[in-house]
Amino acid sequence: MYDPVERRNFYGRIHGKTLRDSQKTYLAEDLEALSLKGVTREDNPERTPIDLSRFEGKPLWLEIGFGGGEHLVHMAATYPQVGLIGCEPFVNGIAMLLGKIRAAEVSNLALHPGDVRDLFDVLPSACLDKAFLNYPDPWPKARHHRRRFVTQGYLTALARVMKPQAELRIATDIADYVRQSLEEVPLAGFALQDQGDTPWADWYSTRYEQKALREGRPPYYLTYRRNGGAGEV
Repeated sequence: MYDPVERRNFYGRIHGKTLRDSQKTYLAEDLEALSLKGVTREDNPERTPIDLSRFEGKPLWLEIGFGGGEHLVHMAATYPQVGLIGCEPFVNGIAMLLGKIRAAEVSNLALHPGDVRDLFDVLPSACLDKAFLNYPDPWPKARHHRRRFVTQGYLTALARVMKPQAELRIATDIADYVRQSLEEVPLAGFALQDQGDTPWADWYSTRYEQKALREGRPPYYLTYRRNGGAGEV
């Protein structure tokens, strides 16, 4: 069962190659204003729900692990009437996103530069209308499959913060990730709506997808809806 005060291990990367001077500038000048307040335990030891008033009146979407930010900025520009939250612990990816935000001049998004579990702790229940999981870390070794996002610890926390009938999209190039998703995601309270090799109409192909295609790994696209509402249990 998901425990918001459990001791957590984090296995992903935090730092990569040396940042360019421009990227250091983005981090120094832009990150604080875009970051959600009250997500860390230091700033919010009681783990009370965070203030989302900047998105008042807007549907709220979340991208879990936005990589270099291509998809997140595309969605922000395509849907200015929507509020978006991007979550990513990898500093290099955060710096890349900040540069893209400046170039696109989008203002309808906010960031959590850290572990998404900390964000789940403080998001209000049933606040998200849509969530994206694009090319998550595959953790290919069998003994590491428990580290994948599509396990109950992550999924039940996500389910809590999604509205009934909210949409969850998963894109991956790993067939075994699809297998685990099909097994685990319904157990957390989601119903499969569609699966196949055709992307969504508003999809933006990321650099991870382009790499997969170059290396001969076909993409898979899964669409789920959160159970509840519209006559569902």
